[in-house]
Amino acid sequence: MDQIKLNKTNKKILVIGDVMLDQYWFGDVNRISPEAPVPIAKINKIELRPGGAANVAKNIKSLGGDVTLLSVVGNDEAANRLENILAEENIHFYFHKDKTIDTIVKLRIMAKSQQLIRIDFEKNPSHEILLDVLDKFTEIISQYDLVILSDYGKGGLFHVSQMIEIANNLNKPTLIDPKGDDYSKYANATMITPNKNELKDAAGEWKDETQLIQNAQKLKNQLNLKHLLVTRSEEGMTLFTANKHISYPTAAKEVFDVSGAGDTVIAVIGLGLTCGIAIEEAVQLANTAAGIVVGKLGTATITMDELISQMGAR
Repeated sequence: MDQIKLNKTNKKILVIGDVMLDQYWFGDVNRISPEAPVPIAKINKIELRPGGAANVAKNIKSLGGDVTLLSVVGNDEAANRLENILAEENIHFYFHKDKTIDTIVKLRIMAKSQQLIRIDFEKNPSHEILLDVLDKFTEIISQYDLVILSDYGKGGLFHVSQMIEIANNLNKPTLIDPKGDDYSKYANATMITPNKNELKDAAGEWKDETQLIQNAQKLKNQLNLKHLLVTRSEEGMTLFTANKHISYPTAAKEVFDVSGAGDTVIAVIGLGLTCGIAIEEAVQLANTAAGIVVGKLGTATITMDELISQMGAR
């Protein structure tokens, strides 16, 4: 497998979807509050990281890919901070600012590398802004070779069906990290990458491996997908393509935090496909990459050196 191909391309990837600012407040807990039976966290460090679709874009960039991010944010300080982070990473972006919402923020309070609580701030974008995003997508898509749609269920991909149709008309592959229980909106995409819980929501429960395979194949055929990848945590991944399925055992040595692992998976597959790597090998690379990123704290990315090192160690 020639993993070096990942950074040997001049292809361009467009990432669209829900972006957010991930905040990590690190502190120490040494006592319980006298006001209520809850721990007191004394904060000593704050980290800001791009989350959601922005983390997909950052993963692509960290592996040497040419990526642009298209999304909706609020007209606020969180949006400014997210823009600054992306600019520092040299990630191109088009943000449509909706004055009626706040930028999505996920605030995690951490103590001794353990999450005490997560606080989410979010509100769905307005219809007018979402139409602006669709118009921008239509305007720029011809400049890109592959599209990744990162759906976190926050409303940013309201027009996903139209985006798939536009991309198909221009022969642009579409990879989707899905959300929710109605997958009909993803029909005719090139690939979707649900985790096993998301697959249950969309295709129903299963009692054994045989029924899982049947459910996944049925969903793939119903949606007219070229590929379907089920990420299965400690059970690895299963790729459904053509009339076959291929299982990949987990590559993780130690699972520390699964936050953002799906972002890494779809980023590596998208980059692999633009480099001309076969889908089976692209998924193998993604499986290896996921095994690396789940060993890191919080929303994280991998580098080409890490991926090459891990592939060489196998």
